[in-house]
Amino acid sequence: MNSENFVSSLREFLNHSPTPFHAVRSMQARLDEAGFEALDERQVWQLEPNQGYYVIRNGSSIVAFRTGAGSAVDKGVRMVGAHTDSPCLKLKPQPDIHRHGAYQWGAEVYGGALLNPWFDRDLSLAGRVVYLDNNDITGKALIDFRRPVATVPSLAIHLDREANNARSINAQKDLPAVVLLPGEGEKKSVKAVLLAELERVNPELAAKDVLDFEMSLYDSQPAAIVGLEGDLLASARLDNLLSCYVGLRALLDMEQGQAALLVCNDHEEVGSMSAEGAQGPLLTSILRRWLGDGDYHRAMAGSMMVSADNAHAIHPNFADRHDENHGPRINQGPVIKVNNNQRYATNSVTSAFYRRLSGSLGLPCQTFVVRSDMACGSTIGPLTAANLGIKTLDIGVPQWGMHSIRETAGVKDCVNLYLVLKLFFASPELP
Repeated sequence: MNSENFVSSLREFLNHSPTPFHAVRSMQARLDEAGFEALDERQVWQLEPNQGYYVIRNGSSIVAFRTGAGSAVDKGVRMVGAHTDSPCLKLKPQPDIHRHGAYQWGAEVYGGALLNPWFDRDLSLAGRVVYLDNNDITGKALIDFRRPVATVPSLAIHLDREANNARSINAQKDLPAVVLLPGEGEKKSVKAVLLAELERVNPELAAKDVLDFEMSLYDSQPAAIVGLEGDLLASARLDNLLSCYVGLRALLDMEQGQAALLVCNDHEEVGSMSAEGAQGPLLTSILRRWLGDGDYHRAMAGSMMVSADNAHAIHPNFADRHDENHGPRINQGPVIKVNNNQRYATNSVTSAFYRRLSGSLGLPCQTFVVRSDMACGSTIGPLTAANLGIKTLDIGVPQWGMHSIRETAGVKDCVNLYLVLKLFFASPELP
């Protein structure tokens, strides 16, 4: 395969997916182009063998699957899971702040964001707007300003001499973003700003009022290839849009015949407890409708899930934050994530199966275990394993700067994971 084209397409996907809503829309466009059929959960489904289908819930989660040529009940379903959300700053319902000659937006921290890198960035705004049109009909639309419209300025070192030694961030006081320096007595509102942008970009909608919104600030700097040898990928939202894209490409490019599925859930960064999150009924509901209630449990007993979520690469400046035998390196292969306390769902059977697939392609993989004196994060892997009763592997591309506004991963690792997942989807046997 052409690695350069693969990574170029990945960068395009990242640049056009500033929110889960936009990420799902980007994936939907690729599925439509590949001939997948959209399914409506409110309608009766008539599924055909060896066909591709997808279901979208809330506009922010998506499940795409191939029915396969044979019996999914007898042969099992090969599944890959990822998540569409990333830590960020989301506008509050009433974000407008006017003080000291500045118009600002108040924002709530979503997920476990690394906050320091949000200062002094060229921030744009994107998300979903619910509007009322000239016929008093309610509609929904996605908005992406695609240009810098805000910034969170740092306080000068002269006014905070201890900033480099002991500065903490108060999310309420320190993070409102500056949007405009309005004229004396001029008042702005975010709803007016959104309505104006909606009219500019989509005048055919005839929107007359913004009823509500879910908007996120994001770094307007596009994804880039960095490093002297061009071996690193730097971008916002690599955790976990990278896995969404890799899983989607693997599903689209797989050798057809086996039953295969990709699920990309929203709300992983805040616990997955929602109608479209991994703790919700989305995936179970779709599988039951596809396989039939009577055969669902038989099918799950012979199926396997690969939960793909990025891993912590060893940081050359902070090597002591890793277990001495488990410091994954960037571009040395995807990382099998292990935790005996079930924060990851990997076991020896699923790990060995991945190693066999990877080895058959001559590709490397690595292992991560958190230090015994540090808390371990988690993924949708254990949640999905518990909900479905399915064998599960947790794996991910190693990266630096996880949950920062800009993260870094290895180009080779992205391609490596894609090749193994494509083989996994087509594998005639599962463990």
